[in-house]
Amino acid sequence: MTSAAEERSGKASVDALPAARPPAFYRLENTVQPYDWGSTSAIQDLLGMEPDGRPAAELWMGAHPLAPSRVVPDGAARPGEGPREGGATASGATLADLVRADPVGVLGQRVLDQYGPRLPFLLKVLAAERALSLQVHPHPHRAREGFNRENREGVARDSPLRSFHDDQHKPEMVVAVSRFEGLSGFRRPARILELLDGLDGDLVARMRAALLARPSEAGVREAFTLALHARSEPDVAADLARTVASVRGRAERGPGPASGGPRRTSRRADATVLALAEQHPGDPGPVVSLMLNRVTLEPGESMFVPSGHVHAYLSGCAVEVMASSDNVLRAGLTSKLVDVDALLECATCTPGPAARPRLVDDGSGLVTYRPPVAEFALRAGRVTGAVPLPDAGPRVVLCLDGAVTVAGGRDDTLAETALARGESVFVPHATGPVAARGDGHVVVAYVP
Repeated sequence: MTSAAEERSGKASVDALPAARPPAFYRLENTVQPYDWGSTSAIQDLLGMEPDGRPAAELWMGAHPLAPSRVVPDGAARPGEGPREGGATASGATLADLVRADPVGVLGQRVLDQYGPRLPFLLKVLAAERALSLQVHPHPHRAREGFNRENREGVARDSPLRSFHDDQHKPEMVVAVSRFEGLSGFRRPARILELLDGLDGDLVARMRAALLARPSEAGVREAFTLALHARSEPDVAADLARTVASVRGRAERGPGPASGGPRRTSRRADATVLALAEQHPGDPGPVVSLMLNRVTLEPGESMFVPSGHVHAYLSGCAVEVMASSDNVLRAGLTSKLVDVDALLECATCTPGPAARPRLVDDGSGLVTYRPPVAEFALRAGRVTGAVPLPDAGPRVVLCLDGAVTVAGGRDDTLAETALARGESVFVPHATGPVAARGDGHVVVAYVP
């Protein structure tokens, strides 16, 4: 819900937008989120900023109300510059203002009809030096229910006690820029039992018992529920310390049969437990990591995270695109609000491998990443020469390295804009077909 002050501010920004034929391209000034798990170098290096020891976790490119990108009509003065000769000055408007000012021209009728006057995706660069929280994003109906319930209860929109920040679901996809590590989705019950076998502690004993009694999705949910609720038990820290110590002993012995018989252990699974326990001592999350698929993505490889999918990103740099939402239900590995009941209500516990998007490689140098959702898709890769980009709807183009020129427009209004490393541009639907040329690594988020 938008306050009267926000409405007045938004109206003023909209009025500040050029009244003449809109530009073909809008340069984006984006927010860097300084979450404590962020890298102290990756996003700084991308943006050409001098590292100062503080974390930079996410670079947001989109119109989400928490941190909408500001739009600068191409040809306007950039921050720190005076007005360019013959060029416009920056309007101070946000991308959300731009959408409100001309929803058909910015989004296109198809996207407007489907999503209303809002940009349906949010593009990010994510750089993790430490693990993110163990989390789930709600399905659409759960998001609406939770958001409306907290509104009725009078929970402030910016309160740290709020679980649902908007009424949208948040499926997401990552494409690795560097080696990227994560956890996503549940392992098979038999494999979880292999990894829990021989470990000390009351909690892991109860988890094993639940899985042995029901080696199915129901057993996985019961074991997961036991682990999450254990955080409120009085002796959990000491119990988890015993479990971590037994994992450390197993890791020192090396992979091989566990003590109970010919079962396989995993050096990487044990190393993950130990790393997470060092970052978050006394948290059940490290034990939960044994239940989840361990994923490594090399540059260009991708992973899709559906709503309801339990996951945690561990380290590395990736481009992330998602439905435009900030709904995150956390269950551990965090100092923020942990809402176990809301997470369990939204979580899917069906065992299976980490989900992957469909890839289409047309030989142009850019790969299309198509997850099974309607809000977003990506085209990404290296431009060498001229390559067509998605030709309709709202588009965000980011240059990850090198230098590229984006050109396009309708009829006699052809225009182009140059992007260097770390720069991004918004392309409205009205601009029409566009292409990139040059030599650089680009990412394009769009509505398929």
